[in-house]
Amino acid sequence: QAQLVESGGGLVQAGGSLRLSCAASGRTFSSYTMDWFRQAPGKEREFVATISGNGGATYYADSVKGRFTISRDNAKNTVYLQMNSLGPEDTAVYYCAAGQTSRLIIFSSQIDYWGQGTQVTVSS
Repeated sequence: QAQLVESGGGLVQAGGSLRLSCAASGRTFSSYTMDWFRQAPGKEREFVATISGNGGATYYADSVKGRFTISRDNAKNTVYLQMNSLGPEDTAVYYCAAGQTSRLIIFSSQIDYWGQGTQVTVSS
């Protein structure tokens, strides 16, 4: 069973950048597809980005494409989300997630494990 712990959230001005990290426990980290989802106040949780087990494939939500980059370091059991050109619309709790599959994941129903979330607030 994987345990996921996010870090790196905080308050940033519009146009700024943040880098989120997610440390995972377990010996089989490279076998998991890893994702980032987010949930803004009053809204449903939404897909942000996904990365395959070996890091060779990624996919992004249209709303973040070109601004966010997902990456992973399997030697450190860590997945990252580099967020650039942040805007107030990116304000949300960001969740790290893992799925025991070789496919990229865009639906929360395909996730097996969730982190506790980290708050990102972008001021205008």
